[in-house]
Amino acid sequence: MAPPTGTQAVDRASTLLVTVLQAEQPVPFAELAAAASLPKSTASRILTSLERHGLVRRGSDSAVRPGPVLARYAGSGRSDALLRLAQPHLARLGELTGETVNLAVPGPTAVDQIAQVDSRFLLGATNWVGRDVPFHCSALGKVFLAYGAVQMPRGRLDRRTERTLTTRERLEADLEGVRRRGYAVADNELEPGLMAVAAPITDAEGTVVAAVAVTGPSVRLTGNRIAGVGRLIITEARAISRALDPAERPRSRKVVVA
Repeated sequence: MAPPTGTQAVDRASTLLVTVLQAEQPVPFAELAAAASLPKSTASRILTSLERHGLVRRGSDSAVRPGPVLARYAGSGRSDALLRLAQPHLARLGELTGETVNLAVPGPTAVDQIAQVDSRFLLGATNWVGRDVPFHCSALGKVFLAYGAVQMPRGRLDRRTERTLTTRERLEADLEGVRRRGYAVADNELEPGLMAVAAPITDAEGTVVAAVAVTGPSVRLTGNRIAGVGRLIITEARAISRALDPAERPRSRKVVVA
């Protein structure tokens, strides 16, 4: 078989992408390749490229669904609603903890922080909005990884500090703890002396669409405070999730947080 021309490659990628976007449910890989009349090896190569650019994502079941880039554009109105509905809950977390509070959504290659309530302290008062934060060494990013909102990073995991988890085995074990507790912790992993705790926000289908975090210096966010702060964040994250769905969806969810 002759190698595809540039136009043929674009047509094939477009066919796969349109099939994913028009489907009501995530599309199993074999069905997707068959629908596009492509060999599985060819479909896999194209999907890898689309996934690398955040246009699609494959879950643990290998089914293909729209990726974070498309979700962000399709949900721009929902992002406005998210910001509006989350604000009082972010403010409450700021009052209860005194620390910096951030709201974030998954970006194609990094955590996209879209709102912040500043700490009442000078130490730790950093503006994180607009800063690229890796998934593997941030509490917000670990939430997205743990619940399948983004794919595990490819290649080498960047070491930011001596505490950064740089092997997939250790990171996977940590993500299992996130799912068990219902919140993620980044302990001196992004910057020395920086502690962060985050929990997921879900949509009406139970899919994680955002996360909220409390961040502060490890001299204040000590080990004794982490569990309590985690519970506070879970409470407010669940309240935001309910606010996003006024009908208050049934309790049978894809994501269950303890």
